[in-house]
Amino acid sequence: MPKPRYAQVSLEATPYYHCVSRCVRRAYLCGTDVSTGESYEHRRQWVEDKLYELGDIFSIDICAYAIMSNHYHLVLHINRKLAQGLSFDEVIETWHRLFSGNVISQKYCKGDTLLKSEMAYLKEKVDCWREHLMDISWFMRVLNETIARQANAEDQCTGRFWEGRFKSQALLDESALLACMAYVDLNPIRAAIADTPEASQYTSIKQRIQQALNPQHTSTNKKLFSFTGASNQNSHEGLPFNFMDYLELVEETGRTLRDDKRGHIHHNTPAMLQILAMDSKSWLYLTRHFESQLKCLVGSVHKIRQVCKKLGYKRIPNLRSCAAFFT
Repeated sequence: MPKPRYAQVSLEATPYYHCVSRCVRRAYLCGTDVSTGESYEHRRQWVEDKLYELGDIFSIDICAYAIMSNHYHLVLHINRKLAQGLSFDEVIETWHRLFSGNVISQKYCKGDTLLKSEMAYLKEKVDCWREHLMDISWFMRVLNETIARQANAEDQCTGRFWEGRFKSQALLDESALLACMAYVDLNPIRAAIADTPEASQYTSIKQRIQQALNPQHTSTNKKLFSFTGASNQNSHEGLPFNFMDYLELVEETGRTLRDDKRGHIHHNTPAMLQILAMDSKSWLYLTRHFESQLKCLVGSVHKIRQVCKKLGYKRIPNLRSCAAFFT
């Protein structure tokens, strides 16, 4: 039986999650519908624009993304520290960027005097909104609902646009996070719609390369969770990898996927794989089959056992698959 969302997402286990939403219709989310010949390519921009807008509102960081023809991938980081650091007024202001709030919150923003009971109610709502601002379910809900409404209006129809709820995987350690990010960034290359990461439209890796090449350019000034280096000893929160090492690894893996040299990475094994003690054959398999072979919780056996104990799982999922790839 599938686990409810609250049993899959635990900040005590990990702040990193891989989320996937798929289109339910025959018509594509983006690209060209082969049955009608109509192009929906512009919808990729809808998703990317909304994604960055929500990343600026929610206390959730965007680590990686890839917007494909009929689905999209996200790797998200729940930033609890940022959410807890918001003041009472900041939570209300931020929530009002998403929704209209309620009569009492609107009254408070206008500077009207609130009754004691009204203030007590508003405090409860603010605590609730603070939790929502670091909840991936709310993030995905707003993103998917917005795109569905736009697509339905364009198609002049009603009904479901997405295939049920989004799927999620908890990324429990650095190896799982690295493999998942590379899997997401390499989606267009695996699908043979791009030859290189820098040519992969509507992906985080293309954005990161553009930002590295043109740091002052306004069109590349979009918020992605930053790399802080392998040691990650500074106070700034970020991805625990060096960006140039990550880029080298993705470039090398992408070249291998494109050349279809299964089980082999050209030249020397990239430094990041040596650090994480992963062999190239396992790495290449993961970057092709991460989503299909690994479910729910992803990481080392020790980490999975630890998290299952915290979450009260009677049966440990995905243990054999993870044991084959993660030390």
